[in-house]
Amino acid sequence: MQQQILNHQQIQHKIERIAYQIYETNVSEKEIVVAGIDGGGLLFAKKIMDVLKKITEAEIILCKVMMDKKDPLKSGVSTSLTENEYANKSVVLVDDVLNSGTTLIYGVHHFLKTPLKQLKTAVLVNRNHKKYPVKADYKGISLSTSLQEHVNVLFEPKKNRVYLD
Repeated sequence: MQQQILNHQQIQHKIERIAYQIYETNVSEKEIVVAGIDGGGLLFAKKIMDVLKKITEAEIILCKVMMDKKDPLKSGVSTSLTENEYANKSVVLVDDVLNSGTTLIYGVHHFLKTPLKQLKTAVLVNRNHKKYPVKADYKGISLSTSLQEHVNVLFEPKKNRVYLD
């Protein structure tokens, strides 16, 4: 049975709020790198980027972060930008759901190999089942769920939604 957690309008509100929080943290930056973890994280990053482009004159640079989400240690992490393209810049690593923290911690680890101005994390849904000491700096909603429940995030034109299975 599916239980809706967020509807389209609520998700839009969360995206705008997170974008404004990112802007406030980076108000003096000329460039902000929004790094979305491939899949839902990249889609969420693009939506944040669209809002940021409307509220700041800073250049917003999209970076795709790729890894095998089931075994990131084996696959490694790669990005669509070279290290030089995000070095000494403000980076926001974005994913749709923070569940165990595996993808976010491996993404953070990848970016920490390069000198950055700052590294922040953003998620739409923060679940409280972390295996790793990672937190979201910007989050849309926090959910306390059982391990058996699954959070689904669907980004579809005018039908974005989050539901629990």
